Parts: sequence; structure tokens; C-alpha cells
Amino acid sequence: MKNIIISGSFDDIRSDDISFFKTASERGSVTLVLWSDDMHQQAYGSAPKFSLKERLYFIEAVTYIDNVITAEGVFDADSLPSAATEADLWLVKAADDNAEKSAYCKNKGIAYEAVPSKTAELIKYAGTAAVGERKKIIVTGCYDYFHTGHIRFFEEVSEHGDLYVVIGSDKNVALLKGEGHPHYNEDERLSIVQSIKYVKGAYVSTGSGWMDAEPEIGVLKPDIYAVNEDGDKPEKREFCEKHGLQYLILKRTPKEGLPARSSTDLRGF
Repeated sequence: MKNIIISGSFDDIRSDDISFFKTASERGSVTLVLWSDDMHQQAYGSAPKFSLKERLYFIEAVTYIDNVITAEGVFDADSLPSAATEADLWLVKAADDNAEKSAYCKNKGIAYEAVPSKTAELIKYAGTAAVGERKKIIVTGCYDYFHTGHIRFFEEVSEHGDLYVVIGSDKNVALLKGEGHPHYNEDERLSIVQSIKYVKGAYVSTGSGWMDAEPEIGVLKPDIYAVNEDGDKPEKREFCEKHGLQYLILKRTPKEGLPARSSTDLRGF
């Protein structure tokens, strides 16, 4: 299998980044060279929105990334650190393509390719655990500004069984949260959620209200409905009691060493 290198700060990962990661994974085993906070500062003239530690936690949760190298020192976007020079291919976004990178790769004997930005291909699916295997767990939510708090929630929930995520449709998010929501459309939100390694399967809801995932629950037949403290709603409790599902409430706690995150704060509305 070819060794594919991608590099960058990846300070605020959105669906186009996920698409880029996925494209890279289709070419071989992906090593991501992640710029340090200081290198980000050198490149963009300001501190990153998210620290290296937080960016690393996010990236290591993405199923398309096999290995991460953190880069330190003087910033040079047009070369690779020595630990990454055994690459077969340096893949870059078209927006970052230039003659200097191409010349560097030619000199090092590394193949070079620039790929256009695109939305990640969506796979609207749900697998089925074998009888006697891990329990099925469903979680629901908007996931409009995906962050490390969501990843930590997925990580914790997945310890209880196979995790299936149902994100709110654009129509239902607007119904529940009002005009201007969601900030990111359902395809963008789904592409990020289904890229996280703790997620077994993902859906866009087809129902309405706080129990908009009811049709998907009917298909999946989960054993457990998990929420965090913010997501605890009477409608969800009543549904679980009526249908014999275990209702699991987890505390909203960030990964150790990382700050608490809120989609509302990150969106700014």
C-alpha cells in the first residue's frame, strides 16, 4: 500500500477537509503532518482557533487518517519534515498547489498531486450487529458545528456498544432552533459525523420534533438511547419507557486536558 502524505494546520475542520482526507485514504495509507501552534502562527499571522492538542484529538478520531506526525520549527509550507520524506505521494488541496511543492517532490523522488475541493461522498447507512454481539446504541442531535466535545461524547457512548448517530434534518433543526439554523446543511454535517471512527453508522432523521429519529429507531431497533445532560428531554424518556429501550444519560465532560466546547459559542449565534 502506498504511503500518502498530507499536511497542514487543519485548525477548524469542516466537510471539505473530511472530503480531502477521504480522497487521500483512497490512494493509500494516510500520514498527516500536523503543524504546531507556532507554525500556524507563522503561516497565518495569528494563533490557531484550536490548540495543537485539541486538533490532534480531532484528527486522530477521523477514520481516514492512519498516522499523525506533529511538525515543529521554522514554517515552510512547501517542504516536508524529515520524518515524512519516505512518502510515495504528497497530496495537496488545489488551493495549496504551487510550483515550489512540485519542485520539492521532484527533487525528493516523491509523486505529487493536487486535488480539487469537494463535498465528501455520503453513505447513508446503518449496519447490523450480529446476534449475541455488542449492543446497539443510538444518539441524536444537530451537530451543526462539530467539535471535540461531540467526539468525546461519541467515544464514551461507543464504550457501551455499537454507536449509530441520527442527525437532525435541515427542516427539523430549523423547526426546533429557529431561523438561521442549521449553519451547515445536513449533507455537510453527516459527512463529518460518519467520518468519526467511533461511529458504526449514520442517518439523517426523517421525523419531526424532539423524536425526529423515531423512524430510524424503528429500522435500527437499538438497545440503548444515549444522551448527554443537555439532550435529556421528557419526550425521549417517555419514548424509551414506552418502547423498552434503556435510556442512558452521560455527563457533558470534555476530554481530559481539553476545554469544554459549545456549538452555540463556536457558531457565534
